Amino acid sequence: MKKSHLAFAGMVMVECLDVGLTTLSKAAMSGGMSHFVFVVYSNALATLILLPSSFIIHRNKRPPLTLSILCKFFLLSLAGITVMQNCVFTGVSYSSPTLASAMSNLVPAFTFFLAVIFRMEKLDLRNTRSQIKIIGTLVSISGALVVTLYKGAPLLSTPVQSTPDSSPSNTSSSTSMNNWVIGGLFLATASSCLAIWNTAQAAILKGYPSEMTIVSFYSLFGTIQCTILSLFFERNPSAWTLKPDIELVSIFYSAICGGVVTFSVQTWCIKEKGPVFVAMFKPLGIAIAAMLGAIFLGEELHVGSLIGAVVIVVGFYGVIWAQSKEEKELDLKTKEDGESQEDDEVDRLHSSSQKKPLLGSEVHV
Repeated sequence: MKKSHLAFAGMVMVECLDVGLTTLSKAAMSGGMSHFVFVVYSNALATLILLPSSFIIHRNKRPPLTLSILCKFFLLSLAGITVMQNCVFTGVSYSSPTLASAMSNLVPAFTFFLAVIFRMEKLDLRNTRSQIKIIGTLVSISGALVVTLYKGAPLLSTPVQSTPDSSPSNTSSSTSMNNWVIGGLFLATASSCLAIWNTAQAAILKGYPSEMTIVSFYSLFGTIQCTILSLFFERNPSAWTLKPDIELVSIFYSAICGGVVTFSVQTWCIKEKGPVFVAMFKPLGIAIAAMLGAIFLGEELHVGSLIGAVVIVVGFYGVIWAQSKEEKELDLKTKEDGESQEDDEVDRLHSSSQKKPLLGSEVHV
């Protein structure tokens, strides 16, 4: 199987596992589990699985660890675990996995902004493709605002007749809308952190090409950081006691599928195909999240989520289309330059062979 096919299959699997994680975590937190405890336990278990394999299996293949590299791992885990994961699960607890999947489509837009700021992406305002990328980015952000600020009527549900005494219902609806907006803000913050994580990891992999070591220390430092954070925000000792039900299942699922498998596959795909390739699979999560949320959580898909998700996807694929066209042009230009250099080399060798005198033509007097 080609690497491109393997990367494609791997990212589809990652999106399915990621949506399954948000659905399970929502079910666990609805039962009273603290999301701070959830993040600590899941990353600690992932570290216990990853770290020994990094030192034992990849002992000879691993480049030497320096203080500079360890500091980069620490900052990577700060963005990708401590801030991102806590914001994701806080946002999911306030809203739903469907909103989390819709908001994750902001990652390509944020990644594009970061690439322009740090001059990793060329931006020419007179170029049509650059204009499409800018417009697509703004459209994606607009779609995220629609998803967050406009919930709308539920789809595929039976309309409820209004009653004279509707004030409790109105109060409940207002509270639900406030929670939806708060959840959207947390999820938008998580998307920005994920964009930073993708970009930073791509840069680190160029100088330290050992995926397993990066993922292992990433989980280790994330566990330490989240433990310190949780000690400040979760002061109830009973919250650290896990129940042998959905809480324990979600911890194991998060550690193995969300930690070991997802982190490893994403890191490998970023190394092989780049951060943009990893980001382009995010729209797939919306359909999966809506289906799993309806089946396992009994959630309804709302009009605002559908409209906003469509707007986000349109803007997202506009950016991806412009990016792919630029990459094809760059590959074609590189190929043409290579062929031109080969022709110049052949001409140079041919010219030098003509200038060199033949042995038989030399005359000795």
